[in-house]
Amino acid sequence: MSDVAALRQRSPVVLADLLPGALVRDAILVVGAAGFVGLLAQISIHLSFTPVPITGQTLGVLLAGTALGWRRAGAALALYAVAGLAGVPWFAGHASGYVGASFGYVLGFIAAAILCGYLAQRGADRSVLRSVPVMIAGEVVIYAFGVTWLALSLHLSASTAISEGFTPFVAGDAIKAAIAAGLLPAAWWLTGYRRSRPAGEAGSGDRDGEAGVS
Repeated sequence: MSDVAALRQRSPVVLADLLPGALVRDAILVVGAAGFVGLLAQISIHLSFTPVPITGQTLGVLLAGTALGWRRAGAALALYAVAGLAGVPWFAGHASGYVGASFGYVLGFIAAAILCGYLAQRGADRSVLRSVPVMIAGEVVIYAFGVTWLALSLHLSASTAISEGFTPFVAGDAIKAAIAAGLLPAAWWLTGYRRSRPAGEAGSGDRDGEAGVS
């Protein structure tokens, strides 16, 4: 029986489980997702009144989290953060190293990817109505880390941190969340797996690790 046929029998948990292979596949997905987020980070617009730029990173984080599952997505965004700190110029605007007041958003990416992946593994990305809350939850986590870090780093009041680290970006991130919430169910529809997996349901081949989630 081929790898693809076996995966179809076991019902994939997240989109990445549709791909054959195991360790090699997961390594490629982790590195690829980190690179994808780094690529979107180069769509960067700096604003004069805040150290936080407008970027495309959030879209990459939401897509990576829901498509890969929480372990792979967490590993991908951790790789993105660590490699960026080590000198890979794939933070916003080709930056690398410690990016100061905006670094909290990078940490938020890791937490958001893990949360989105966790929810996706429970079928929350199979329809638009179920995907929207997942994307919103991911955005909330990113801002919770980012705005808090910004306030502590620059000694800002809560209202100032929100006006510099949240308000200018919320409209754009709402659009990115909507795009991600539409793309994931569409991808599932194209694969032929259209039924949502009920929360808590796990067959013998559908548990973490047994369906290739790592």
